Amino acid sequence: MGTVPNPHEIALGTGLGVGYNRGMVEVSVIVPVYNMEAGGKLEYCLDSLVGQTLQSLEIIAVDDASPDGSAQIIKRYEERYPGRVVGICSPENRRQGGARNLGLARAQGRYIGFMDADDWAAPDMFEKLLRKAVETGADVVGCDLCRVSSQTMVPTEREVCNLPEQTGVTDVQRRRSLLLLPGPVVTKLYERRIFFDPPFRFQEHISYEDNAAFLDLVMRYRHYEHVPEALYFYYQNPDSTTHTYRMKSYEDRMSAMRVMLQDAARTGALDAFREEVEYAFTDLFYRNTLFSYMLSPLKKDLRFLGALGREMRETFPGFQENRYYKERVVAEEQELIRLHQKSTAAFLLYFQTKKLYRKIRYGRW
Repeated sequence: MGTVPNPHEIALGTGLGVGYNRGMVEVSVIVPVYNMEAGGKLEYCLDSLVGQTLQSLEIIAVDDASPDGSAQIIKRYEERYPGRVVGICSPENRRQGGARNLGLARAQGRYIGFMDADDWAAPDMFEKLLRKAVETGADVVGCDLCRVSSQTMVPTEREVCNLPEQTGVTDVQRRRSLLLLPGPVVTKLYERRIFFDPPFRFQEHISYEDNAAFLDLVMRYRHYEHVPEALYFYYQNPDSTTHTYRMKSYEDRMSAMRVMLQDAARTGALDAFREEVEYAFTDLFYRNTLFSYMLSPLKKDLRFLGALGREMRETFPGFQENRYYKERVVAEEQELIRLHQKSTAAFLLYFQTKKLYRKIRYGRW
């Protein structure tokens, strides 16, 4: 497998800036890999990429110091598909954001995409996304996805990731909409400039790096287009970050949203799109964390709940008056949030009582 790129290459822009292209690679797809040997998950993902109808595509698989046999699988694919599969082995675990940064430092393509190692792509996904980009001049093109629980290429119900009104040259109104609904990074194809002009890096050593990244990325868009097909298959892995209950996960999501807020201030988005930034922060930093934590089997920490509510009101004191909050947060959650903001102890007692009642009455929350 290849040597690890200099981790500072992207930040310094050493020879890898906008317009840089070695050879005929149109698209680079970066796949962070960690512990994906079991169940043939990694092979299924890589097979879906080497089988793409788009030939001018390179697959950059970055093993993030996996303790299993993932690195050996990548090495086999690299040997079987020389010049098409590029393997990178990180000597330390940097999490998904760090693995993506290593892949970006090596990417040759005019366009860049990402895939999670337990997901897979329809055979023509990147051909369709690239065609749309070339036909329209878009610097970002997205598609929809379908959630699956087994390895299949048969699309189930399509999950729409972006809206028709977001497409076209990214004016103020479209950017406003994209900040509210950016869609997943993995369903997008990005023009190289997005990551190198100015240089961009994903957050490392945390989960939810996409939450930290979305605002900075959206603020770089010039023209977004959408292919309304479920071309990305999202595997529902019960062991993934979003299905595993750990305090570190909640703390990481909060850290990610603090980074997003810093980016909002740095890029001017906090002034130009304050309502959208406030709602995004409220939704991901606070609402999502609060209710997923309360519904988890973790023992509840009154100090954590108190600190969460306090940071929310100190950051955006009037968040409950935000028009998107009023429109999009259901009435029951608004009621619970009002109580949490008034008294953490009363909220915890009320929520636990309500949760127990519903479990007894309905067998679930």
